Amino acid sequence: MEDSYQKYRFSAINIKKEVAARFRSFSRLVSDSHTQTLETVMNFFERNDLSPNDDLGIKNNRTNKRINALIAILKNIEKQQTLPTKVMLETLFQEVTNLEDSEGKEGHLDLASPEPFSRDTELEHYRKRYEEMQQQLGTYRNRILELLDQMTLVKGTFGKGHYKLEMDKKEFENFKNQL
Repeated sequence: MEDSYQKYRFSAINIKKEVAARFRSFSRLVSDSHTQTLETVMNFFERNDLSPNDDLGIKNNRTNKRINALIAILKNIEKQQTLPTKVMLETLFQEVTNLEDSEGKEGHLDLASPEPFSRDTELEHYRKRYEEMQQQLGTYRNRILELLDQMTLVKGTFGKGHYKLEMDKKEFENFKNQL
């Protein structure tokens, strides 16, 4: 290995001790020599047309928020559109196979053409569902407020106080079942 280094001419560069120590530890991870490490790093930046001062946005909080928002949108699409559509298709195929089975036994069945969904009916369906969920949320909120009204603060002799729920066990079980 010493012979391979003797054919090269070396040059000295003045670097702060702390930076040199960091570079040496980094160099051990990357390659056999400091020259190869430095050459690898420079090749990386040139090949990817990057500058060490470029902000790639990886640790940017705004980027993370955008990524999280996209994930939430995709999950919502999957939950609200993809899964119900899949269930409808599976039900449809199951019905078709049931009809084919019964058709073979009884003869031909004539089904009326289904009424197509219009955009307005679909929007009305989702609007009703939204209103139902809002009403259900309001009901839950009212029940929680009633529960909070039944709580009283009990001050302890030592330290902080605690809250006591003024409700018997049966009422509490009914409350849990309603939720």
